[in-house]
Amino acid sequence: MTFRNTKWLACTGVVFLIILIFPIRAFPISIQEEEEMGREFMKAVLKHYDLIEDPLIIDYVNRVGRHIASVFPNRNFTYRFYVIKEDVYNAFAAPAGHVFINSGLFGAMENEEELAGILAHEIAHVECRHISQRIEQSSKINMIALAGIAAGIFLGVGGMETAASALSIGSIAAGQSLSLSYSREDEMQADQLGLKYIAAAGYSGSGLLTMLKKIRGTEWFGSDQVPTYLRTHPASEDRIAYIGTWLDSNKTTVKPNSNPDGFNMAHTKLVAVYGEEAAALRRFKAAIDKDPEDSIAHYGLGMVYARLGNREKAEFYMKTALKNRAFDSYMLSDLGKIYFLNGQYSQALIVLKDAVQAIPYNPDAFFYLGRTELEVGEFQKAVFVLENLVQKKPDYASGHYFLGEAYGKMGQLGDAHYYLGIFYKNKGELRTAMFHLEKASEHISDPVMLEKIKEMLKEVRKTGKNQPKRNL
Repeated sequence: MTFRNTKWLACTGVVFLIILIFPIRAFPISIQEEEEMGREFMKAVLKHYDLIEDPLIIDYVNRVGRHIASVFPNRNFTYRFYVIKEDVYNAFAAPAGHVFINSGLFGAMENEEELAGILAHEIAHVECRHISQRIEQSSKINMIALAGIAAGIFLGVGGMETAASALSIGSIAAGQSLSLSYSREDEMQADQLGLKYIAAAGYSGSGLLTMLKKIRGTEWFGSDQVPTYLRTHPASEDRIAYIGTWLDSNKTTVKPNSNPDGFNMAHTKLVAVYGEEAAALRRFKAAIDKDPEDSIAHYGLGMVYARLGNREKAEFYMKTALKNRAFDSYMLSDLGKIYFLNGQYSQALIVLKDAVQAIPYNPDAFFYLGRTELEVGEFQKAVFVLENLVQKKPDYASGHYFLGEAYGKMGQLGDAHYYLGIFYKNKGELRTAMFHLEKASEHISDPVMLEKIKEMLKEVRKTGKNQPKRNL
């Protein structure tokens, strides 16, 4: 067997060390192999990091990202966009079209142009296959190892230096050496392609420049104070100069986003719920002082007070926000959630029933309506609402749990164990999942359902068998 040097793999925003032992190949990994690597990488991310799952935030970011991706010709992957709950300035693309942005970087943005600029650059890295240019086919076990390594270096598990040191020991044991391989040329190519297609998506491209300047402006003396984004995006000054020149030479008639409501709502929710509390209070109070009719600022202030546990003020500001946005699904849903958590179930039912009929479809509205119906003893209604939720949003994990609870309250044990089995399977608690699925098969007679349970049990047993044993 021939051995290759250990390589650094970087995909926009993050550089990660790969210790690979594999035969020399003259061609990059295939699309299918990269997709497998992407799945393994996601497992590692979910194990170590909290992803923001708020529908208002995530649906918005995905809407912008997928719109930009749609103008790229001959797309290799189906894109998915995530927000990591981290205050560090960072964004990166993982294998197979998984694109991440940290909440800290999103919070620093001021408009959709800036979000679009960062996302377009990340998408360009994926489409250029910069990952597959740097690694060749690896065995499955090494790709799984790669996912864990990627999480450590991409995201700084245990600290960038600690992770790198641990991996250096491993590389020495394997007789390998370390090298950096993410080039300026890669960054330039991603900028060029990103700017070209962001214009086709209807943006000016100026957002990428303003974000790079913001990130560059946070750099202080000392390598430990350099923003993560700059550590992993080489030649930032050259990039700023190039993008500025491109913008001067490619002046477009694209107007600034004429409908900033989507950005403002998502950004407000992010700042209110995940930002620093005192700063968020000052921000929204100042906005209300400037414009007492600013519904989104009232919404943000209401969410901050809800976060602080001041339900009275939260209710006041949320109701004020709704005066001019009476049919806003997200605002109604969040007010209903406040009532639910405060045990005010009659008020919660009124508001949440309005929320589920409003546009857009909001899974949180269905979730809290289902839970409220469960609390007041309306089990059949709870089942109806939560069935709607898991059918339209099968990845809404808690929906399966409370649907199982509702069926259990109705005495339908087969359905109860079935949905609890799905919940624990998706959570990775395989023993508990197996228990519930086996119990479900004892109570269910429908052959279609039994076949589904059989397939899930097969998958759970296979996954459990392939999981590495832990030392006690």
